[in-house]
Amino acid sequence: MKRRRRMKTLFLESAVWKEGKFYVAQCLNVDVSSFGKTKKEALKNLQEALELYFEDESIKPSKIASVEKPELTRLPIAYA
Repeated sequence: MKRRRRMKTLFLESAVWKEGKFYVAQCLNVDVSSFGKTKKEALKNLQEALELYFEDESIKPSKIASVEKPELTRLPIAYA
């Protein structure tokens, strides 16, 4: 008889922006991103990508970077 695993919930921070014709959604806690034609589609695709990412049992939630109150900032970078 298989033992049922109790499902747990993680709340992860993400950023969404428009890049050309598509919206990009990126998780700030782990290096996972996705895209879609709308913000809603990009976030739905990101959620699916994150669920697949966390199916890997070697990934421990305690190793996830904590991100609290992310803030967008603009930095000037000099380049040649």
